[in-house]
Amino acid sequence: MAKITVNGQLQEIEKPLSIAELIRLNNVLQPDMVSVQYNGEFVDREAYPTVVLSEGDEIDFLYFMGGGADV
Repeated sequence: MAKITVNGQLQEIEKPLSIAELIRLNNVLQPDMVSVQYNGEFVDREAYPTVVLSEGDEIDFLYFMGGGADV
């Protein structure tokens, strides 16, 4: 077991666990649209299956939304 922080919330996970598996475990909506910040650094989507989480890691699931300007 390892304790990590996901979107500001403490979570216990079974090790080993990849970012891709964490996304599934957390039922992330629109997983193909989410960006992941791992210990303050953005992770390339292709690396999600290979980055393995460790005790104390911090993960944030982020969605970037576009907006318009009133003209």
